[in-house]
Amino acid sequence: MTVTDPRPETATPPAAATQEAAPQLVHRPGRWIDNWNPENAAQWATEGKAIAARNLRWSIFAEFLGFVVWQLWSVVVVSLPAAGFQLSTGEIFWLISMPSLVGATLRIPYTFMVPRFGGRNWTIVSAGLLLIPSIGLALAVSNPATPFGVLLLIAALAGFGGGNFASSMANITFFYPAAQKGYALGLNAAGGNLGASVAQFLVPIVITVGAAATLNLPLAGLIWVPLILVAMVGAYFRMDNLSAAKADIAASLAALKEPHLWILAVLYIGTFGSFIGFAGVFPKLLADTFPDFTGFTIGTATVTLAFLGALVGSLARPYGGKLADRFGGTRITIGAFTAMGLGILSVVLTLPLQNFAIFLLCFLVLFAAAGIGNGSTYRMIPTIFALRAKDGVGAQRKAAAALGLISAIGAYGGFFIPQLLGLSKTSFGSYVPALTWFIGAYVVFLAITAGVYLTMSKKTGTRI
Repeated sequence: MTVTDPRPETATPPAAATQEAAPQLVHRPGRWIDNWNPENAAQWATEGKAIAARNLRWSIFAEFLGFVVWQLWSVVVVSLPAAGFQLSTGEIFWLISMPSLVGATLRIPYTFMVPRFGGRNWTIVSAGLLLIPSIGLALAVSNPATPFGVLLLIAALAGFGGGNFASSMANITFFYPAAQKGYALGLNAAGGNLGASVAQFLVPIVITVGAAATLNLPLAGLIWVPLILVAMVGAYFRMDNLSAAKADIAASLAALKEPHLWILAVLYIGTFGSFIGFAGVFPKLLADTFPDFTGFTIGTATVTLAFLGALVGSLARPYGGKLADRFGGTRITIGAFTAMGLGILSVVLTLPLQNFAIFLLCFLVLFAAAGIGNGSTYRMIPTIFALRAKDGVGAQRKAAAALGLISAIGAYGGFFIPQLLGLSKTSFGSYVPALTWFIGAYVVFLAITAGVYLTMSKKTGTRI
């Protein structure tokens, strides 16, 4: 059986929509826009494209800062002992994992905030919320006597940054025609993901510049405050609310009843969850495994290499989508899980060598494969939902709802991975047991992908 490709970026608008007269856009106070229809070629060419691009630019910037704040504690915890904080290994891993737990949970309600309050309005609010964990971090780490409970609460508030992804992606979906959604959403996602890498690169430099024998840890949070204010002002003056943006509750409920949503969510925990989980814990892994390697010193600043993991994973993600277009998402996802398992296996086998370059290279393989898997797994969702469409809710509507829900569930990997590594370290005195658990998990993910979706592909004659 051949199924027409339902993916938004390959869809073409109906001929009638491209030929009819452009409905007049109405601009109301509060930067609300009525009569928005990006599928209308005349409206898109005259006004729509420029408006959408302007909103996309500020959306990317705000989401980028969200990922930065989301990942701040993964960088700061490595320096807490040197700053005089007395924390156990378990407590450190809770500080790393708590932002992901809260961020993943917030992604679900954040998805519905744009239709409720408007994309421009919610971007101002969601960006403004980033000020709380940024300033809170600066205050908390300035005093080594700060109780662990307070540190954990502020780390939890950093989860605001993780929720921003869902609302940002939902907002941009309303601005672009079906044929260009994939490109726009890809830019939006990549811009956000890079925030994790930038935070891990820049923060270690900033806190050591001119610090002499001490660390200026409060700067880890304070340096982002001006940029957050810029994002808020930019959203206020340059972004728009669309009255046409409506929450699709029916599609969300229908998607939740679909068994494949949960199967794909498990696979996304394996891909995106691995990316965000290992990105968050990588600075700690490097510091514990190679304590004598603190990074490269440039003047009074220290440059670590932990940022390379998040950077490689972010840059690899778009290629996962492109490879899935050509070879099918199922095959690329199988290849990604295979490479991820081999990457971790190589880490375990070469750890006795205590070779930093080999350790880093093996993990970069893992990050690259996870990034590719992010893109390829995401690409599978619309096709699978098209094949499963049997009720009154359209395939594209259910797929759109599923994308948001699956991205939320997948983010919980950012909580589980640090927690399992922390458990391994405290219980066995080594990270090796947890790494072997991850190898087993990737084998299971691979078997699920092959058993369910290769079989479905053969039965339907459709490349999934």
